[in-house]
Amino acid sequence: MDRRDFLKKGGALLAGGSSALALPVLTSCDTGTERADSPLAGRKWGMVIDLDKCQSDCTACLDACRTENNVAFHNDKRWDIHWIRKASIKPKDDEHAEGKQVLLLCNHCENPPCAQVCPVQATYKRLDGIVVVDHHRCIGCRYCMIACPYNARFFNYKENEDWPNTDFPKRSHGVAESCTFCAHLVDQGMQPACVSACAAEGTGALVFGDLNDPDSAVSRLISERSVKRIRPDWGTEPKVYYLGL
Repeated sequence: MDRRDFLKKGGALLAGGSSALALPVLTSCDTGTERADSPLAGRKWGMVIDLDKCQSDCTACLDACRTENNVAFHNDKRWDIHWIRKASIKPKDDEHAEGKQVLLLCNHCENPPCAQVCPVQATYKRLDGIVVVDHHRCIGCRYCMIACPYNARFFNYKENEDWPNTDFPKRSHGVAESCTFCAHLVDQGMQPACVSACAAEGTGALVFGDLNDPDSAVSRLISERSVKRIRPDWGTEPKVYYLGL
């Protein structure tokens, strides 16, 4: 049975009032499978992006992300995946204003809408705040893409033939995905690939760390500088902050 038939049959059962094979309803953004004494507990990872230091012609962070995570790129806008991307934004109330180039990625929201709408709990928030997708559970319904207010979710329509990092799984087609803050590196005490690449360039535009640690670089920047988040009024509590926005 393919995914389309699965969804049709699941919908029919729900409509008929049967609960035998009904899809589980998400009641929490957290998995509930990670123990309280997990090494992930007590941390809350976040990022500060200094747009004044980010060079418009630099693609080091984008290239590093794609290479480290085997992010699909087919040289076709219809199918290309972008875990991190540069976009130009400007105020809606000033059509003559010059656009500001901004780095965009998953905000790893404290209240992630993507997780709240997932019917099979494939999208969830780890105890350390990182929002991830379990590709073995994802059924490709794309509800999370619709729910994400930051347009940070993408769908793998095609198999990715490029596999630069053989130590990391090849991207699965037919499932949704987004930036993971390079959780596999963070779990080893390392920085996300984009942050390391930015540091190697010498710009220091990306700063990553534990928001629960008041002495971390990100916490100090947030407390000492005038940082902004994208649409905090939506109540998602994004954990990506900007300087110079």
